[in-house]
Amino acid sequence: MDIFTVSLWLCGLLLVLVLIGVRVAFAAAFVGILGLCAFFMARQGFDRGLSTALLTAGQVPHSKSSGYELSLIPTFILIGYLAYYAGLTKSLFEAAKRWVGWLPGGLAVSTVFATAGFAAVSGASVATSAVFARIAIPEMLKEGYDKAFAAGVVAAGGTLASLIPPSAILVIYAIIVEQSVGKLLLAGFIPGFVSALIYAGLVTGMAWRNPALGPPVRGFTWGQRLSALPGTLPIIFVIFIIIFSIYYRGEDGAWATPTEAGALGAFVVLVIAVLKGMKWDQAKTALMEAAKLTAMIFAMIWGVLIFVRFLGYADLPNTVADLIAGLEFSPYVILLCILLVYVVLGMFMDAIGMLILTLPVTFPAIIALNGGPDVTREASAFGMTAEECAIWFGIIVVKMAELCLITPPIGLNCFVVAGVAKDSNLPIGVQDVFKGATPFFAADVATVAVLIAFPGIVLWLPSLI
Repeated sequence: MDIFTVSLWLCGLLLVLVLIGVRVAFAAAFVGILGLCAFFMARQGFDRGLSTALLTAGQVPHSKSSGYELSLIPTFILIGYLAYYAGLTKSLFEAAKRWVGWLPGGLAVSTVFATAGFAAVSGASVATSAVFARIAIPEMLKEGYDKAFAAGVVAAGGTLASLIPPSAILVIYAIIVEQSVGKLLLAGFIPGFVSALIYAGLVTGMAWRNPALGPPVRGFTWGQRLSALPGTLPIIFVIFIIIFSIYYRGEDGAWATPTEAGALGAFVVLVIAVLKGMKWDQAKTALMEAAKLTAMIFAMIWGVLIFVRFLGYADLPNTVADLIAGLEFSPYVILLCILLVYVVLGMFMDAIGMLILTLPVTFPAIIALNGGPDVTREASAFGMTAEECAIWFGIIVVKMAELCLITPPIGLNCFVVAGVAKDSNLPIGVQDVFKGATPFFAADVATVAVLIAFPGIVLWLPSLI
């Protein structure tokens, strides 16, 4: 049996392991080691091949994860947890409530905009959902909102952290496909807020058609609205620092790397938190939560990198890319088929694991479909260079990954919201959260359609660098 056939069987084994509940990190590492053993034993014999395979499996995680770029992930995650324990999220939600609460479903719209604002200082969707499940859901239930509607808005709103920088998942994408982290972070900014506007429009439309879902909140004077704005200034300041640090170019280049921007943002939030009176127990909890989430992400990266190295030896990505590029269909039809595969996979896998596992195959296929790594804009299938195609596809595929966070049976954000609701003694079960999040699937599809039809939304901001 040739190594390509072996790689196909092992990919099937990996999918089976994930479907039966084995963690992606462990399943990928196990299958990757099996593949490396098969590859090297066929060429070097049993003893030497086994030794080489295990040595390779041990070196890959360290060599890849010790890179400078990955240090960006814990700083982005830490910013979000520090902002929450400093009380910055409550000020953000209160300001949004006073300014847009008069709309149909006003508190839900406020939640969408507040999660978008918090996403701009938090790199983790799960953390965003957990934070606003504690803040927004009790407020909405107190005003008579439908419980499924309230929970679904929070679960869907949390997914905005996947696109709006600083985004941990965009950093992971950039590292896997070897693209500029700074450009990808900037590319997610406008699509993220476009997605928030589509969410807000959906919420308003649903509440307008069925007022029982969420009544408006009125009675705020202009003085009360203006008085809520100063509480949002720390969040705005941190957003400005991160974006300015990545975007600004002096005579000697960038003012700061994305990693330095993340560290600076975390430091600024820490100073603000201390000035606002954050206690040691809160700081300790923020650090521990950030460390736990970082460890989970890094473990997933380590395991999948072993599997990816085996795929490289088997030449599976290039073979699949050549196969897809040779299909006699419209490039947009093939792109649509790839995105549909992500929809199906998202029902059974978490977002980060799904991207890490699939990108070594799908990314070369998209680049080949566009015309190759050296294609000009005029000769390409999508009307963009290879770098532009990589950035554009990254934003689209990350948006598709957001679907994983709110679709059953995995739907991590939905389980997080249900768990927080249970801890807070709120009458909300996981089935309520999934029910409330279902309409946002259509909103995400609409967002993806807009990004495909108008790639300039993605590419304009990074083109300014």
